[in-house]
Amino acid sequence: MHTYGIDMEHHIIAANEGNCAALAAGYHLATGKVPVVYMQNSGEGNIINPVASLLSDKVYAIPMIFVIGWRGEPGIHDEPQHIYQGQVTIKLLDDMDIQSFVISKETTVDELQSVMTEYNASLQKGKNVAFVIRKGALSYEEKVIYKNDNQMLREEIIQHIVAVSGEDPIISTTGKASRELFETREANGQSHKYDFLTVGSMGHASSIALGVAINKPEQKIWCIDGDGAVLMHMGAMAVMGSVKPQNLVHIVINNGAHETVGGMPTVAQSADLPAVAKACGYDMVSQAASFAELDKALQAAKTTAGLRFIEVASAIGAREDLGRPTTTALENKQNFMGYVASV
Repeated sequence: MHTYGIDMEHHIIAANEGNCAALAAGYHLATGKVPVVYMQNSGEGNIINPVASLLSDKVYAIPMIFVIGWRGEPGIHDEPQHIYQGQVTIKLLDDMDIQSFVISKETTVDELQSVMTEYNASLQKGKNVAFVIRKGALSYEEKVIYKNDNQMLREEIIQHIVAVSGEDPIISTTGKASRELFETREANGQSHKYDFLTVGSMGHASSIALGVAINKPEQKIWCIDGDGAVLMHMGAMAVMGSVKPQNLVHIVINNGAHETVGGMPTVAQSADLPAVAKACGYDMVSQAASFAELDKALQAAKTTAGLRFIEVASAIGAREDLGRPTTTALENKQNFMGYVASV
């Protein structure tokens, strides 16, 4: 990012990992060169289909190098959503016939060169290879700061949502948004039973919310989403617009960044998400760039029926002492289900 930024020739941040693999396949078809796809191991599931049905040497034999950050490595403390993914990271690569080499702090340049020599032989046969990066194996000394011109902080936006939603169930997206929702409940002295925190499964919070809304038609359901998550599986919006539940409020906090994993930009700054929502069939669409606009939109959503989309312009950044949920994922599910069953 520091060296190249984002441009068509060097470095493109796609909507999800499967998109990356397909984009890289196009690069190979056009140039004959070997592309590199880098990602967190959380995204391995998104590459399984293109790897198995497109890249495989049993199909089109498109060579590719994957660089995969290893969250949840066995023996290394991590968040619950990464534990199982971490356990199966190497196994999934083996199952997909992708050779892998684990890079640690102790890995030398000579070792990498030796592995790359071996990998080149496999790549020439149209096979895929991977470097799996242990925590702390790579470092970058320069301080990188991402920012935009928006004024509202995401945590404050969530506080406003909570104030209006009352005791309505909320489904929140992956990353800092769910952490901030949890912290907001803590600060308010409220129960966490109202919220389902989608700590993993990025891009699917809105579909979870849709499933809840369909089966609780008399109960207002709120979804707190992010721009990166929406882009990752945007097809969910078309499904929501087709089903058109009259009790669902879909709020996208848009800071134009994948903030939870560093702040790298998304393409949401150049995409018109409200127009997408309208085209998908949402009943009401609005935008908010101030707390006055946000509160007006939230009150309208609270008091009127219909499938509603609210895009909220957010600054990039979170407080450094932002905590993490102190309840387990299973406790969160059980408390939420118990509450939803009672309303």
